[in-house]
Amino acid sequence: MPDDQTASPDTGEPRFQQDCCIVGGGPAGMVLALLLVRQDVRVTVLEAHEDFDRKFRGDTIHPSVLEIFEQIGLSDALLQLQHSKIYGPTLRVANTSFNPFDFRRLRTKFPYIMLVPQSKFLDFLSREAGKYEEFDLRFRSKVESLIEENGIIYGVRYMGRDGVHEVRAPLVIGADGRFSTLRERAGLVPIKTSPAMDILWFELPHLPEDAASDRVLGGFGMGRVLAVFDRFDHWQVGYVFPKGMYQRVRAEGLESLRNSIVAIEPRFTKHVEALTDWQQFSLLSVESSFCPKWYLPGLLLIGDAAHVMSPIGGVGINYAIQDAVAAANLLGEHLKTRSTSTKDLASVQRRRQFPTRLIQWLQTAMQKRVLTPALASTTPTSVPLLVRLLFAIPMVRDLPAKLLAFGFRREHVRNIGRSPTVMATGASTGSLR
Repeated sequence: MPDDQTASPDTGEPRFQQDCCIVGGGPAGMVLALLLVRQDVRVTVLEAHEDFDRKFRGDTIHPSVLEIFEQIGLSDALLQLQHSKIYGPTLRVANTSFNPFDFRRLRTKFPYIMLVPQSKFLDFLSREAGKYEEFDLRFRSKVESLIEENGIIYGVRYMGRDGVHEVRAPLVIGADGRFSTLRERAGLVPIKTSPAMDILWFELPHLPEDAASDRVLGGFGMGRVLAVFDRFDHWQVGYVFPKGMYQRVRAEGLESLRNSIVAIEPRFTKHVEALTDWQQFSLLSVESSFCPKWYLPGLLLIGDAAHVMSPIGGVGINYAIQDAVAAANLLGEHLKTRSTSTKDLASVQRRRQFPTRLIQWLQTAMQKRVLTPALASTTPTSVPLLVRLLFAIPMVRDLPAKLLAFGFRREHVRNIGRSPTVMATGASTGSLR
């Protein structure tokens, strides 16, 4: 047994309830759980909320993730969920439209971004993982502390429906998001990687005359940036402005806000009449960060717990899922034999930190060179002629599409694992406690 293997210090032998405990039932945690139970790894997922049915912000599934589900034979089932397809952005700047790129030029079976409510996506993952008896999902389970002995983490204590409980496992994985409790309890401190900005997140009604859109609509002008997504029965809108400007935006009033939206996207002139109360908006504070270290003996962070992504490009969910695939590839066999070492955990960070840091660097550059000047400008702007000429070159035009679709490193599932032959009778897709 390796010196840094997690094991019971009093007897030297493992005394665990599960092979792995995942904290956080978001995309990263649920995809990792699914991939591990397919490898016969016993997994408990602790989710603090009561269910998946709540307001989520990240609803984009990129081609690289769709390819992952194709590899494990679940892409067709996933695509049965009601969804829309996004083939690229259409930006409106100074009353002119600009289509910088189109995913349909890419060589992939899935040349689009799948837009699906995250709650439906998580329900899908839960149903698939629930077909394996190794899967245990516990809702309303808020982690309070780590179980640590002699510098090694052996599990977590959590507040369940009827009091405090423990899950002991040779590895705890923190997939609990940007405000990660596990990260805070472990003392792993993230470093900010780009300036913060604020977003108002709200809905506009779908009117009878509206045609469906397979593009991300919006643009920028007069110190604001707008992004609009077609969600079948409504338009989902992100309204971006400089950090700390919310009180000013609110003081200027709803009429000013409505006019600002219409100035960027005139097609929503009628739609904005539905904005009558500030309670219709959610204020999101956006920033990005990166943990220099993702692991301790017995603990690994993935997804937003390890690196909070900027909303630029909407790649956060996809990088989190890529983390999950890398973790399943590198740790699955070790978890089955309960022989996971800190070297194995470090290998996950080594695998994922380069593409993560690279995309964060690119997001920061885009924010500083494009978004920040756009947000600082109070006069109408236009897309520079040089930019239009560059994007007319196929090689240049396809580059951002490739980076958004696949990232800087595409993860592939190495161990497909077993498909369920019989519905498991012992699996829990609800809460045990």
